[in-house]
Amino acid sequence: MASSSDPLIGLAAGRLTGPLVRALGLPRPRALRREDGPYRSDELRGRQLVLTAMPGGHAGEAARSLLQALGARLLTETDLAADASAGVDIAVLDATGCRELASLAQLRSFFAPLLRRLAPCAKLLLLAPCPLEAARLSPEAAAAAQGIEGFVRSLAKELGRSHAATVNALQVPVAAASALLGPVRFFCSARSAYVSGRILCLDAGQALYASPDLPSVPGRLRERLAVVTGAARGLGAATAARLAEEGARVLCIDVPSAEPHLRELARRIQGDALALDISSAAAPAALCDWLRQHPGLAVDVLVHNAGITRDRSLFKMSEAEWNQVMAVNLQAILAIDAALDQADLLAPGAREICLSSISGIAGNAGQTNYATSKSALIGYVAARSAVLASRGATVNAVAPGFIETDMTRQIPWLIREAGRRLNALSQGGQPRDVAEAVAFLALPESGAVRGQTLRVCGQALMGA
Repeated sequence: MASSSDPLIGLAAGRLTGPLVRALGLPRPRALRREDGPYRSDELRGRQLVLTAMPGGHAGEAARSLLQALGARLLTETDLAADASAGVDIAVLDATGCRELASLAQLRSFFAPLLRRLAPCAKLLLLAPCPLEAARLSPEAAAAAQGIEGFVRSLAKELGRSHAATVNALQVPVAAASALLGPVRFFCSARSAYVSGRILCLDAGQALYASPDLPSVPGRLRERLAVVTGAARGLGAATAARLAEEGARVLCIDVPSAEPHLRELARRIQGDALALDISSAAAPAALCDWLRQHPGLAVDVLVHNAGITRDRSLFKMSEAEWNQVMAVNLQAILAIDAALDQADLLAPGAREICLSSISGIAGNAGQTNYATSKSALIGYVAARSAVLASRGATVNAVAPGFIETDMTRQIPWLIREAGRRLNALSQGGQPRDVAEAVAFLALPESGAVRGQTLRVCGQALMGA
């Protein structure tokens, strides 16, 4: 269904208005398929799957078992030959055996014949070699592994506009082939509707923390505490509600001025509310005190979502405007983490997610303070990951692009339209898209993803 905040989606799909949109040369975004509710044990039921492997691959059989257990129907070559109209919802290539430049030709030979069969909003996934393992084999193997990245990003741009399809890759070390459940389920389902052109590297050292469940059952976060800052509105509210769907008890945190919205959200999702300015010196201790007042609780999921902007050109930006953004977007996160670490209030196997931004990757005029803080978070996440690894805990970042929120609706029309269209899917994302990425990283079965930044931007063209 088209988003009411983006009328062009409905106009492009209209029987009478569609031809006019085409005649005017306007973008023709297609409504994205999304899921409601928690993950299901049959998440992919009814989806048509095509899967093959290059010789020497080590991840294809594990992926095949997972996808079929999640309900996908595997199409054989006989099926495809017998029914020329059979649509393909999911296409997976195990390219972990790609060690020679000649092997790259198999990328074309597998995907090209399938493109005319792709269903709307299809999911294409490559299981790729681990760059470090490839480099140890030979320079040629390293080159082949790197070539897959260029293929993924280019094909994603081709198929985003034409099919509203996404193309992503997982770099899979040999030891991490058993840790595919969370990542494969996310990238092959409608949960990743606004994530495309991304390459995530699974960490073999974290594979032992992956869930052995096959497939996962609903309520994977039941009896676990999730803390979400900046939860009263927008992305924070969507994230808190999404984690509650997975069974988590959610502690919703926001500034005192937002307390009415905060308490209403907590009531609706049966969570808890804590009015707190996270940038205040007393905030870390106040959070720790709340946890101590609830014996038996430790933080299983920590979502650092709170953030502010004070946009202005650097020439006009005041010291206060710089410092305010740094205090909320960066310093508060480090202070809260340090307090939780010192008090040993992060649960073993905890999942920490920091909200960065596409501005922190590509930069943005008038946002030197904001972009600096969000880029610094990416560096912080990469380094903190090693600190948390010994406890089986992970930390990752999510970097949203243009997301349809109350804040973006205040942007002048021309700039807003540019933000919506400058991505492979030609549209803005929804708060739910960001919440789905956070939920993916928050679940136990995503333990092999750590220290990385997942962009939720429809493959934004800036910083691509």
